Amino acid sequence: MNKTDPRYGMYLAILREELLLAMGCTEPAAVACAAAAARSVLPPDAALQSCELHVSGNIIKNVKSVVVPNTGGARGLETAAAAGLAGGDARAGLQVIARLDDAGRARMRALLQDCRFTVCPAGGDKVFYIEVRLDSDRGTARAVIEDFHTNLTVLERDGAPRPLPGAAAPHPQAAAQTDRTAMTVEDILDFAAGADLDDVRELLQRQIDCNMAIAEEGLRRPWGAQVGRTLLKSAPGDLYTRAAAAAAAGSDARMGGCELPVAIVSGSGNQGLTASVPVIVYAREKGLPHDALLRALLVSDLITIHQKTGIGRLSAFCGATSAGVGAACGIAWLDGGGYEVIAHTIVNALAILSGMVCDGAKASCAAKIATAVNNGLLGYRLFQQGLQFYGGDGIVTKGVENTIANVGRLAREGMRGTDCEILDIMVGR
Repeated sequence: MNKTDPRYGMYLAILREELLLAMGCTEPAAVACAAAAARSVLPPDAALQSCELHVSGNIIKNVKSVVVPNTGGARGLETAAAAGLAGGDARAGLQVIARLDDAGRARMRALLQDCRFTVCPAGGDKVFYIEVRLDSDRGTARAVIEDFHTNLTVLERDGAPRPLPGAAAPHPQAAAQTDRTAMTVEDILDFAAGADLDDVRELLQRQIDCNMAIAEEGLRRPWGAQVGRTLLKSAPGDLYTRAAAAAAAGSDARMGGCELPVAIVSGSGNQGLTASVPVIVYAREKGLPHDALLRALLVSDLITIHQKTGIGRLSAFCGATSAGVGAACGIAWLDGGGYEVIAHTIVNALAILSGMVCDGAKASCAAKIATAVNNGLLGYRLFQQGLQFYGGDGIVTKGVENTIANVGRLAREGMRGTDCEILDIMVGR
């Protein structure tokens, strides 16, 4: 695929929209960003009296149990909102509370004590919706982020619209991101093989640097559930185990509140880690050229995004499954695998593990990442042995694109009731 092909620009745009930096879990960051945006339109000396959070069920699920970084180990929606109100910069996107200092944490604690926080399930059927309503002695403010993490669509003071901050999104307040429905596995491989690496080098190098830094931190110190460290001890001589352990360790640190940024994929830092770290570890241990690693990351990132397009940003389907498949495809690419190998890797892996549920962001996400990476690699190893699953085996249908579409349907439509039940269990209903 060359630069004159319209698809070339499409894939570049998708990568630039997706590979954003985030500090901590992306849903608390989005809540903090909405809160910071609402606070920014009130006078600096306004005393906040109440903060109402109207959020969709998936936001509640993904914020409930995860540590919000830079808060001293605190968790939950109220904490995320208070951190954004106390010292957040809405223009910093998903690194909104990266500069929260001791004074900001003191203001956050004071807000949690003195300001009334209320969490309400949002009306409507949007899967991704965050609305922050502030009441103060100097007026009211309202901010809405919807559909994806950086999409600030409403900003009001005293009911009147206010200008939206231009840096709140990679493409400020775009109503929709680049259409992803035209993506195919064949085109992704064509793009990865022919891309001018100067167009993506800086973006992918940032992904390598950030995601490996937090993975190494997770292996070095006892963060979270220590899944990565435990996995590494189990089989330190196995390259596939080391690749999965490094990705899990990054999640250990991230879910434990580590303040290092992560390059996300499909709106998720855990998916960003899963899609990239195993590929990086594999390429480095094999001594492969750096440019080969960059092209393999294009394969992994874009195949992850392609699978997630039909599923949606948030669902009951654990997104690490998609990213684990993507990582296996990137590794297959490094081994010289072409379309047939990668297509069968995807189908095999999805046939094995296409129902792991997402029950929110928390320490056990690291274990799910390890499972997802090992699952993707199992799908690859099966095909290396000449083994595959065929159309009619469960949800597998003839053709990789059809199988990907089936999984999207399963996650988006079939698991909708599952998502509601998971939330009810988590909140004790």
